[in-house]
Parts: sequence; structure tokens; C-alpha cells
Amino acid sequence: MMMTGASHEIAPDEFHQIPRVITPFPAPKLSHLPMFQGDHKESLYWGTYRPQVYFGVRARTPQSLVAGLMWLGDEKDDDGKHVMRHFCENSQDLKSFGWREHNGVDFGRQELLDQDMILETSFVKSKEGSLGYGGDWLNDEVKRTVHLFFYLTDEGGNVLNLGKNVLDLKESSVLASGSRADVGNWQMHLKSEAHIDAHYCGFKTPDIVNLSDAVQKNLAVQENKSGRLQLSDTSEDSSSIYVFQISTTTQSTIDIAFVSGIRGESSDVEQRIMSLTSSPLSSLLEEKHIAFDAKFKECFHLYEKLDSETLMVGKAAIGNMLGGIGYFYGQSKIKAPKSTQAKSEDEFLLYWPAELYTAVPSRPVFPRGFLWDEGFHQLLVWRWDFRITLEILGNWLDLMNIDGWIPREQILGDEALSKIPKQYVVQIPSNGNPPTLLLVIRDLINGIRAEKFNKEERDEILSFLDLAFVRLEAWFQWFNTSQKGKEMGSYYWHGRDSLTNRELNPQSLSSGFDDYPRASHPTEDERHVDLRCWMYLAADCMNSIIEFLGGKGRPVTVDYSSTVKLLSDFNLLNQMHYDHDLGAYLDFGNHTEDVRLVWKEVTGEDGRVSRELVRETFGKPELRLVPHIGYVSFFPFMFRIIPPASSILEKQLDLISNKSIVWSDYGLLSLGKTSSLYMKYNTEHEAPYWRGAIWMNMNYMILSSLHHYSIVDGPYMDKARTIYEELRSNLIRNVVRNYDQTGYIWEHYDQTKGTGEGGRVFTGWSALILLIMSEEYPLF
Repeated sequence: MMMTGASHEIAPDEFHQIPRVITPFPAPKLSHLPMFQGDHKESLYWGTYRPQVYFGVRARTPQSLVAGLMWLGDEKDDDGKHVMRHFCENSQDLKSFGWREHNGVDFGRQELLDQDMILETSFVKSKEGSLGYGGDWLNDEVKRTVHLFFYLTDEGGNVLNLGKNVLDLKESSVLASGSRADVGNWQMHLKSEAHIDAHYCGFKTPDIVNLSDAVQKNLAVQENKSGRLQLSDTSEDSSSIYVFQISTTTQSTIDIAFVSGIRGESSDVEQRIMSLTSSPLSSLLEEKHIAFDAKFKECFHLYEKLDSETLMVGKAAIGNMLGGIGYFYGQSKIKAPKSTQAKSEDEFLLYWPAELYTAVPSRPVFPRGFLWDEGFHQLLVWRWDFRITLEILGNWLDLMNIDGWIPREQILGDEALSKIPKQYVVQIPSNGNPPTLLLVIRDLINGIRAEKFNKEERDEILSFLDLAFVRLEAWFQWFNTSQKGKEMGSYYWHGRDSLTNRELNPQSLSSGFDDYPRASHPTEDERHVDLRCWMYLAADCMNSIIEFLGGKGRPVTVDYSSTVKLLSDFNLLNQMHYDHDLGAYLDFGNHTEDVRLVWKEVTGEDGRVSRELVRETFGKPELRLVPHIGYVSFFPFMFRIIPPASSILEKQLDLISNKSIVWSDYGLLSLGKTSSLYMKYNTEHEAPYWRGAIWMNMNYMILSSLHHYSIVDGPYMDKARTIYEELRSNLIRNVVRNYDQTGYIWEHYDQTKGTGEGGRVFTGWSALILLIMSEEYPLF
């Protein structure tokens, strides 16, 4: 999930016309479809759409009213200041955090464990009695002695009015109020039966990214003056962000309610506040909890299969996936193509201003959109709410440029930018990413075939596909032309660095597998077996859409059925990629195994000599199959191109279950132990990533095909079933064990001990463990 970056913007007026790479695709936006308007749009207007913070609320609009929560932790930093919790961090500071339940629309319950403090945040929306667009909503907190900081800002620059009794909070008090074109007059109320001490401060610049620093400085000044840890109770002129410090000395429940569309009588407002707080709130939260449980049971059918501990992990998987859905707005930075007037490689172009409604891989590490991750996310989400999935797919496809390219990583807005090093921001328009969105679309089509949708739902999906077709076809064409290889039916991931002397094996970031070993010397002769299989999926998906929609006079630029036939040709696949000695499918390219990183003395421009780890080749590379067995080797198996009766299928089953290669008691390793690059650093500082660790998305895909081959007629059914059952059991047991020990679902798992590694709360594709529990797999 890394990128290559740059730094200097090229202004639009430097061109006679807008460069193609930043020209939008000329077709109606999918996000404008009628199915995403009306009640649907209003029901999703407000939400916990700020996954990068521990708790944050905003609307799905570029200039929103934004609210969030911070608190002071117990430990202190190097300067002796209490650490302020605000943006999610991938550290051991919190024992655990995450959504225990979330329905993606109007309810969520999150638990955060900070030392000996338990902070629970609940989010709930209600349209009952509300005249404001999107309804009223509430944030509810339960905790022990703590300093909470609730903040509010209006990105649209609308005036915020400070409540009159902020320093003397009664049982119910107005913190702030204002007016907006979207929701009308609004008020933010605080309600608590416990004794609380309140203070505030106001800042003119709505800099949420650095807000915790500004609050810390304010607290430090006051602590020096009075010895008390409290805000200054002052605000700068025309403050556009207010922070409210709420301190308690006992375990308390604090309700913060937002009501909008206020007209006339205050008694009406008070009635609405009453319905969102205290006893009515408890009833509403219990009602939502029961509904969440019922829907979980309906969607995944797990209660008779699994124990309560495993069920809890399943609920955390879907809760965190839905609770991690965000709304982002901004402009991507795009590497300037050579055809532009770029003066250096460090110059970039700005994409058009765009919004993105999407799930994210991990709130603390990757709180932004990733193209190939999103397909795996939506395999889970559509089973919960297919309309959310369709809208997310539409948002991604709306990001397509006139050439059919979609930037693979979306860093939109200041908050998203703050969570990534600058050198990794700029997107490269020649590089792709696996088209996993088509995996979801084909799954939906097969869902229609299996009659999982009623007529109204079927019609909505087909109307989406009808409008999406022109974009999907452009996307296919982009891959089919920009990533094709020299041989008919061959493809390779563009973007590998053929000149590097730092990387042991030049990365293929665009493939999604980053440091997974490919040919040692990148050339245009490469053939990547994973991309060939993705193209088979893409062609087959497009063919299925045409069959479902019918001709309708739509011009089709590609003979998809012929492409499917070519890419599913088993003999041709074997000629290009199969190694009979190893019994494995492999990449092809200019390769030698005799490449190493060695220490050398290097003289810099300033004349200083330093020791650096550089790559040296000791053997002559030659065009050959690349002898590394791992996830890439199993793509023909994953995509079920291998006939059930073929002896090659048995070879794949033997490789998968071989403890000396990829099998472990915790899941399948990303790279076989037999590989010369197994668990090797790629540079001095780049630890192995896809060189042994256990990743859930590929385990899910392999498990899916094991399930397939265990139920289709063939001589290896029983063997596939035995391996399937053991692998499924290993994956579930290990994820549940780690969750029980750490409170988290992890990015990947250690290849020898099974311990969670990488990003915490990685309830992107690691949440697929829920589909493994329920044995829900994509059909091919």
C-alpha cells in the first residue's frame, strides 16, 4: 500500500488545454443515479464518516459541520504533557478500540480501552420529530474520571454561536448553535445527570489536523497561570471552531445531541432532546442493538455454527468495516506525464475536485481509499446492504479519467493527507491496481442468478450496471492496452523500477503485492500470471453484464467472449506460466537468482563517504520462469481455470498443503519457504511484507476455490474438502485467538507464530474472516 511521490504543482494555465490525465471521463456520474437520491441520500447524510479519528461525525457534503472527540490519556510525553488522544494511532497506547456494532446507517457502538479507563461512544440518529435534513443525532459517552474535549467546526465558514451557559452547565445546556443551508437552524446540546466541570476555547482557523496541539498549548498556558488543567474560557474573534472541555470526577454518562431544522417554539426542541437522551435514549440504543443482532443473524447464519467468542469477532468484523466507512473530498495529486510541459519528474497535476464515499483498510494506518482493497471490502458489505455497496462502487468509478484510469490510492483532504508521508502522495497514471471491483459486480450478478434479490433489488442492480457499463468498458480497455505484454494473452504490471540499485527485487506496487518477488530485472518481456487471471475475471464479468443487460443498441468495443476463451485456454496458460518440475504457475521474465544486497562505501555529492546497502547482480539474467512459489502461483487455482479432473489440480492441492512451502497452522504463507527471498528485506530499511506473512484476502480466495473444487465432480473432491476444512479451521482459530489476546483484527499474521502484525483494526480485507465463518464465497 505504498506509492511513489513528488512535490511541485503545475498550474492549469501552463497548458493550452487540460491534460488528458486530469480530464474526467465523459459520461453521467453514477453517484447521480435516482437510487442514490431521496430517502437513501438523506438516511446516509450524517454519519461517523471520519475513520481517521477515534470518534468523529460529519455529513456527506464537501463543506460540512464537523464534530469530534478528544481526551487526555494518563501517560505523559517527553515534555511532561499528558498525551491527547484524537487521531487513531497504531500503537500500544490503547489496549484496544473499535466498533463492536455498527449498521452503516444510523447506529454504532464503540469501545475504547485506555489504561484503566473504558470509554464507550455510541452514535444514533433519529428522524422522529426532526425537521432537519438527515435527522437528529447523538453521541453518548460512558467513562471514569477523565478530561474530554468535544469540538465543533463548520467547514462552510458559517458562524458558530457559543451557548450562553457553557460555564454553568445545567442538566441540559446548549453548547453551540448556528444555521446552514442544508439543515436549517441547528443546536448542539449537552445533557448529563452527573456533576461535570466545563470550559471552552475558540479558534479562528479551523485546523482540525493540528487541533490537539492548539488545545495542548491553551491548557499549558492556563496550567502555568492557575495550576489547573483547564481551557481558557476565551475565544478568538470570529472563531470558526469551538472546543468544549468536559471534566468529571465520577463514572458518568454524557449525551451530546444535535438537532436541526429548528423552527419557532423551544418546547419542540426540548421534546426532541428528551427523545434522544436519558431513558428514551437507552431504549433507542437497545432497539438498535437488537436490530443489529437480528440482521447479523439474517445475513450470516452463524448462531448454530459457532461459539459466542467467535461470534463476537464476527460482529466486530462487520461493525468495524461499516464503522470505518468514510466520506472524503479533495483533489488527488497526479504525476505529470512526459507529454505535459513538466520541467522535472517532481512536478504533479491536480485531479478535479472529487468526493469519495468508501470503506478504508485500517483506521489508524490506512484511513483512506485503496482501489484493490475496496473490492474485497464490498464482498462483505453487499451481503449486509447492497445499496451501500453500489454507491461505493459508483463513487470509485466516478473517479475515472478520460483514458479509463482510476488513481489507485485516494488521499483527499487535509485529514487524509496528514496520515501519509508526503513522498507517497502522488499517483502515477501508467500504474494500475487489481480490478477487484469487478469481483464484487460478478458476485452481485451471480446473486441475481441465485435469486438472492427480489425484483425491485434486481432492477436496481441492473439499472446501476446499465449506466456503469461504459465506464467499466473503458476501465477494461485501459488495462487491456496499457498493461498488455508482448505475447498474445500476456500481461504485466507496469511501474517496476528497472534502474534501481537499492531494491533486492524491484517492487510491483501496482499489483498490490508490493515486494512479492518478480523477475529480478524488469523488462517488457515480463508476463505476470496474477494480472492474466485478473484480466480473465474482467472479461468474464463484462461478458456476464452484456448477457444480463442484452444488446440495447449498446456499442461494444471488445469481443469479451473471445477474450474469455483466450484467457481460459488451459493449454495456452500452461505454455506461458506452468513449471512442470515444480508443479507451479510462475511469472516469466528476465531473471537470475544470483542477486544480493551488499554493503558498499558510497561517496556523496558533499564528498562524504558512507556505507550503504546496494544491490549487486552476480549472475547473468535470462528469460525464464521465475521460481518463486507463493500467492501469485495460485491465481489460476483461485480463478478456477484449472479443470477439476486435471492432474495439475492435484499438484496445486499438494503445494497448498505442503508444510515445507506455504502451509502453516495459522493460514497460508504469502511466499513459500523454498523461495530465495523468503522473509528477506528488500532494502536496508524495508522489512518483508508479502514475503511470508499470512494475509486474509488471499487465504479467502484460495479457501473459496478449495470449497469450489470440493463440491464439483472430479477425482480430487475429497482431497480438496479435507484441505478446505483444516485451512478454514486454522484461519478462524488464529484470528479469534489474536482478538481475544489483543482486542484487534490485524493486517497480517506472523508466518511462524500466527501473531497479529502490521496495522491494528485492519478490518478492511481481514474482516473477510466473517465470510469464512459463514462459508460465503464468490461464485465464478
